[in-house]
Amino acid sequence: MKSWVKWSTGTVLVLGLAAMAAAVVGQQLAERKRHRLISIAVAAVPYTHDAPALLRGKYLYESRGCADCHGANGAGRTFVNDGKGTHIAGPNITPAGVVEKYQPVDWVRAIRHGVKPDGRPAMVMPSEDYNRFTDPDLAALVAYTRSLAPVQGGGKTVVELPLPAWVMYGFEVIQDAAQRIDHTLPPAQPVPPGVTAAHGAYVANMCIGCHGATLSGGKIPGGPPDWPAAANLTPGEGSAMVRYPNAAQFVAMMRSGKRPDGSVIKVMPFESISKMDDVDLPALYAYLKTVAPQPAGNR
Repeated sequence: MKSWVKWSTGTVLVLGLAAMAAAVVGQQLAERKRHRLISIAVAAVPYTHDAPALLRGKYLYESRGCADCHGANGAGRTFVNDGKGTHIAGPNITPAGVVEKYQPVDWVRAIRHGVKPDGRPAMVMPSEDYNRFTDPDLAALVAYTRSLAPVQGGGKTVVELPLPAWVMYGFEVIQDAAQRIDHTLPPAQPVPPGVTAAHGAYVANMCIGCHGATLSGGKIPGGPPDWPAAANLTPGEGSAMVRYPNAAQFVAMMRSGKRPDGSVIKVMPFESISKMDDVDLPALYAYLKTVAPQPAGNR
């Protein structure tokens, strides 16, 4: 009996020491990874200032999640602070903020590729959702952002995660956007706006960060542990789309943040996606009806 107790105690001690060593190594790897330099050759998208571009940029800023992270005025905003070690805030991106000295090529790297001007990864920035922006849309978004009233000071970037999240990031269980993006893809070509599956496919790029490249959902990488898994948007096993037999019900959900039975959907950024217009939302629905079935969680 005593031998068994000694063996068990020794095993627990060894496992504990191994876990501590893994945590230390994981933290070191995470620090090295978040400060790595990423070299990406990109073509600059020239600035534009025309009124239609500014109007389009305002729509994209408000409906594609920019305001969720950076605030309606661009001065920065805390968008996650669960009191359990996860605190994430987007920085001030008005002309007086972190983008003050950005050149056209810097906007392209940050928005499409998740890379800062100094070559380091832009942590938490969901650039995989914006990688397929067309040049006109990227130019419009940049034009609107640069037109925001300068705010001196404003919010700073905050990325505070629990130790397990940093360890998983260090050991490549969690990847940043710059790792998930195919940087060799050329910019997407404009698709005529309309309630079509083709236009809906373009809109659906904004869903990739949470629902995955296949849109089949699963645990959101890097999200707080109590966040629910992203829903399967394909017609496959465990699909959430069975709740929405027509576009009207889907649009109602995207505008209200509630399922047809009245239950509230958690985590989805309804503050922004509810502002999507009567072309984008039905087009998104039309596209989701065409995607290949995938089992839930296949991402």
